[in-house]
Amino acid sequence: MSRPDAGAARPASPRRTGRRPGNPDTREAILNAARKAFAERGYDATPIRAVAAAAGVDPALVHHYFGAKEELFRAAMAIPVDPAELVPRVLAGGPAEVGERLVRTFLTVWDSPAGVAAVALLRSAVSNQWTARLLREFLTTQILRRVVAQLDLDPAEVPLRGALVATQIAGLAMMRYVIHLEPVASASPDTLAATIGPTLQRYLTGPLDAA
Repeated sequence: MSRPDAGAARPASPRRTGRRPGNPDTREAILNAARKAFAERGYDATPIRAVAAAAGVDPALVHHYFGAKEELFRAAMAIPVDPAELVPRVLAGGPAEVGERLVRTFLTVWDSPAGVAAVALLRSAVSNQWTARLLREFLTTQILRRVVAQLDLDPAEVPLRGALVATQIAGLAMMRYVIHLEPVASASPDTLAATIGPTLQRYLTGPLDAA
């Protein structure tokens, strides 16, 4: 039997494309450090270098695995949706009906398969202080801030307006997805958008004084 030609070229192995998955232990160390830092300091006050230092890695490695700080935050939160893609839907068509569109967009995400992770996060936030802080940071910096930044609002009123909207959204989420209060739990997104949306609209653009 003849032996194969030792000099024959071997088939080239397929080249890998995209970002390498990296070491799972390193990735998890970065995520754990990020969750702690974001919960303790808040999103704005947490630089990538602080997360890297807490995880014992170079900041470049954090960027390699997760990209920008916003992407790291979403990974730490295990949020399967990108607010940068959702917020334009809320703002499309001008500010007059942004309250209804905010409710409808929120329900569209939470009623989808992607909403399973969001509901789990909400349940955890009820009993876990760290998760509650992370959820608060996500709502305020990734969603509400993006929305109110496009509205012509008095900067002094923005924190209160954003907090009022958050109370309505969080309450709706609890009643619909955790407590399952009927008929809210089974109502259509259009029904809830039409009934709750005007309240959010007032919180966002209406007068806040008692009169």
